[in-house]
Amino acid sequence: MNAWEGLVAEGPPESGMAYFEGTEKPEELIALAWILEDGSRKFYSSLLYLFDERAAKELFLNLADAEEHHKKSLVDLYRKVSGKKPGDAFPQDFISTEHSGDVMEGGMSVSEGIDWVKRNGLNAALELSVSLEANSYDLYIKMSRSMQDEHAQNVFKTLVTEEKQHLEKLAELLEKNL
Repeated sequence: MNAWEGLVAEGPPESGMAYFEGTEKPEELIALAWILEDGSRKFYSSLLYLFDERAAKELFLNLADAEEHHKKSLVDLYRKVSGKKPGDAFPQDFISTEHSGDVMEGGMSVSEGIDWVKRNGLNAALELSVSLEANSYDLYIKMSRSMQDEHAQNVFKTLVTEEKQHLEKLAELLEKNL
C-alpha cells in the first residue's frame, strides 16, 4: 500500500473474466469459482509449513479455512441455482479446466505460487496473497453483476465482502513486516 506510485489498472472491465471465457451458465461460473477457491485453500494450507512466524501461520490458517467456507457456500449456491445435487466429482464433472486441481484465485498455478514463495520469503508471500485476494475481490464483483438470480448475486456479494476482509488482514500483517 505504501509503495503505490499512482499506477492504475488498464483494460476493459471484462478483462478479469478472461479465465471464464466460454462460461455462460451461472452453474459454470459457480463451478469455476469453486475450483479457484479450492486452489487458494491448497496454497494457503501449504504456506502454513513454510514460515515460523506465528501471526503469519494464524493468518494463512484463517485464509485456508475461509476458502473452505467459500467452497461450501458455492456448493449451496450451485444446488439453489441448478436445482441439482452436485455429483461426487463436482465441479470437474460439470466443467473441465486444464489445471483444475492446480489453479487458484487470480488464475495462478498453486505449484508455481508455492515455488515462488519458497524462493522469495514471507513478505513476498504476503504481497502475492494480497494480489490474489484483490483479483478474487474484483472477479466476484463482476460475477455478482453477471448473475440473474438475486440469491446468486447475494452469495457473490458476500464473497466480495469476505475477500475485502482478507485483504485488510493481509495488508495489516504486511505493514507490520515491512
